Amino acid sequence: MAADERRLRVAVLGAGLIGLDLAEKASRSAELELALVAGRSRDSLGLHRAADMGYATSPDGIAAVLAAGPLDVVFDATNADSHAEHWAALRGTGTALIDLTPTGVGKVIVPTVNGAQAPAHQHLNLVSCGGQAAIPLLHAISQRCAPSYIELVSTGASASAGRATRLNLDQYIATTSAAIRTFTGTRDAKVMVNLSPARPEPPFRVAMTLLADGIRPAPVRTTIAAAADAVRAYAPGFKVTSLVVDAGRIALAVEVTATGGRLPRHAGSVDIINGAAVLLAEQYAAAR
Repeated sequence: MAADERRLRVAVLGAGLIGLDLAEKASRSAELELALVAGRSRDSLGLHRAADMGYATSPDGIAAVLAAGPLDVVFDATNADSHAEHWAALRGTGTALIDLTPTGVGKVIVPTVNGAQAPAHQHLNLVSCGGQAAIPLLHAISQRCAPSYIELVSTGASASAGRATRLNLDQYIATTSAAIRTFTGTRDAKVMVNLSPARPEPPFRVAMTLLADGIRPAPVRTTIAAAADAVRAYAPGFKVTSLVVDAGRIALAVEVTATGGRLPRHAGSVDIINGAAVLLAEQYAAAR
């Protein structure tokens, strides 16, 4: 295979629910070659599962990733506190780092909004699962009106939120709020998060409320439908479940269910951000 036709060599940092699903998605891609899944403990159940799935694994974290080089792309599915160390280690290597932790560091990318910019940057940030579910619609709406206030409430099954997710909830809220302001031009944005212990586990749901003057219902509805269709290209379980457009107010909700692979259906939060991450890695391949 010619050098410019080879698949991109990628690695996954983190062996939790997000990391394992990332590994599976990357291994199914025709443009990517999964070289390594790296964790930080020999006793990690996730690493044992990754090995059982046939992937090369290591408990040596970022050191193992550096040793496995040259790599084209690394997915960071660890936690916000560790990400700075990972970026410092990879910055001088030329390897692209796609950050799935809510650090807000790096070029913030939402595929259907500014995904075309991704190949020009070495360090990408995917905001949060709630950001990936909401911002495509919020950005589209902001092209039709100028929201003065946006409120977002994410609700996910407790079973789909691992330790790192729980530890990073403050960062999740801050990073998602900042990204909403950036992509919509709205100065006042509020984000809330609920982890539901309900059984059966509920699907991942994001409810949004926008206040704005000059709302035209028909164009807004058409714009939302088109934005949702674009997201479904990499997150097939994404759907708008409610939409109310009044004078001065828009209220909508989306649900994301995981489709295919090993994820339970309620883990739509994982499915949408991982689908976005793999899509961006494939865009690196296409750009090359």
